[in-house]
Amino acid sequence: MKLSNQKLIYLSPIIVVAVIFIFTLTLIPSVSQAPKNLPIAFVNADEGMTVPAKGKVNIGDHIKQNMKSSSAEQASVKWTFVSTTKEVETGLNNQKYYGALIIPKDFTKKQATLQTAQPEAPAIRLLVNQGMNTAASTLASQVLNGAVDQMNENMRLQLVKRFEQSGTQLSANQALALAAPIQKTVINVNKTGTHSVNGNAPVSLFQPLWMASIAGAAVVFLSIHKITFSSRKEKIVNQVGVVIIGATLALAEVVGISVPSFWDTALFLAIAYFSFFTLISAALSWLGLKGLPIFVIILFFGAPLLPMAPEIMPDFYREWIYPWLPMRFMVDGVRELFFFGEHLTWNHSVSALALISLISLCALFASALPASSVKKEKSRSI
Repeated sequence: MKLSNQKLIYLSPIIVVAVIFIFTLTLIPSVSQAPKNLPIAFVNADEGMTVPAKGKVNIGDHIKQNMKSSSAEQASVKWTFVSTTKEVETGLNNQKYYGALIIPKDFTKKQATLQTAQPEAPAIRLLVNQGMNTAASTLASQVLNGAVDQMNENMRLQLVKRFEQSGTQLSANQALALAAPIQKTVINVNKTGTHSVNGNAPVSLFQPLWMASIAGAAVVFLSIHKITFSSRKEKIVNQVGVVIIGATLALAEVVGISVPSFWDTALFLAIAYFSFFTLISAALSWLGLKGLPIFVIILFFGAPLLPMAPEIMPDFYREWIYPWLPMRFMVDGVRELFFFGEHLTWNHSVSALALISLISLCALFASALPASSVKKEKSRSI
């Protein structure tokens, strides 16, 4: 047989280019991250004070107006102005904000003391929602610290100008206060802890679970695909057996897990595995082993995106790739269990995985509806 007669030889360049193209697409999100509309909360609790000849003064309001003006120019950050600290804390726990900047009620009063013999620098609280997403929370921390640094610079220049105009000689305490006229306290909320793979533990669990789902579905498919059935009912019963095997494998996946909220996490991972198993099994029941590469490609596309916050992804991947990744619901659910102190409830992640399972089961049983083949048995004479 001549090599030139093999059609696959002529297709090989196309296959190579296709593989390179697919891998290039999976790498683009990692090398072209562009933060956009990263939600950060801003609270002005400053009560202000009354100053003779000036009336009511509220520096927090001035800072708020400046932040609103700069917010329109900063496409990477979306400042959300809320009324109370309690509202911010609720938003952080509900994964609404990656961070928050809180101006205290005595901000103006303390700022006024900076020109006295006993200066007391006002303090601003910075909250970083660490468990929401490692990369995004780090970016939020940089934005918050940068905002306070800019406030410090502006206030320092104003104070120096006032001292120069009044001809007042600075005391040691005043000079020290001018170095940092605004103090900041950084608080990490929903902490990831020290044994969470830098907050990426939910993503780390995804790959073995997804590969186990592919392996389990493929093994079961190979074990039964050559079986012929005497009736449609027998084929449907066989599909029920596939589902039971998937449920058994799902429960086996939880063995050996050492994580917070063991039973909640174990049950959720079992739900996720069963969802993935039924999804892959349904595809294999219609496409055969030719459907297997689909889920390998999904793995390649999903692996770079899952550690990223949607606000950091390029627009194309955020709008057209990320919403269709079934494993993102598993990662979101594990993140809630690990870092937000949540118990397993019928939340968005569970309902999404349940819907995937339901649709997959319908497709799986629908594959048994075409006319069944008649099983041929051969008898041997002894």
